[in-house]
Amino acid sequence: MQILSTRAKKPSMPIGEQIRKRRKDMGLTLQQLADRSGLSAPFISQAERNLSVPSLVSLLALAEALEVDISFFMQVPNTGTIVHRAAKPNIIEVDSPVQYIDLASDLDDRKLDIILMRIPPGHTFPVDTRNGEHFRYVLSGELYATAGNTRTTLKAGDSMHFDARMKHTVENRTDQEAVLLYVGTPSVFKKAQRAK
Repeated sequence: MQILSTRAKKPSMPIGEQIRKRRKDMGLTLQQLADRSGLSAPFISQAERNLSVPSLVSLLALAEALEVDISFFMQVPNTGTIVHRAAKPNIIEVDSPVQYIDLASDLDDRKLDIILMRIPPGHTFPVDTRNGEHFRYVLSGELYATAGNTRTTLKAGDSMHFDARMKHTVENRTDQEAVLLYVGTPSVFKKAQRAK
């Protein structure tokens, strides 16, 4: 399988349109893409119509199924540094109401992602599963989180660490922004996967 590693400066069209165009270019039906990605056909249909915003993990599954690099859907900063300054955040450019800031370095064989997420009120991430581990730490606000059979409200200072093969999601049920520190393995954004 050859991976298309197209990388735009900024996504040229909404993610839903990118997904639909690539799926049709490949001659896939919604169900075929669902089977390849492990996501449901109704969810993909909603994403294609921009009625639902895929999480980073869902985008990774779609990227693999559509035989493109994750950078096909977003612009991941590549600073070449191991120090990140608050005044110059490495914002991941993606069509989402959630702001993603990459806190990890551009190591050649990066093993984990460290992402600061600013989650707006009312936002719900789709249910995901993938190989690896996830760690969530709430810096401010409040989030309702699930992982397997665990359902809990996380407030500032609360955290959870779990096997990401369990079904999991997060939602902001409040009227205030929540800030979440996410650490996950394996890396979705490792340098080796990025288009140069």
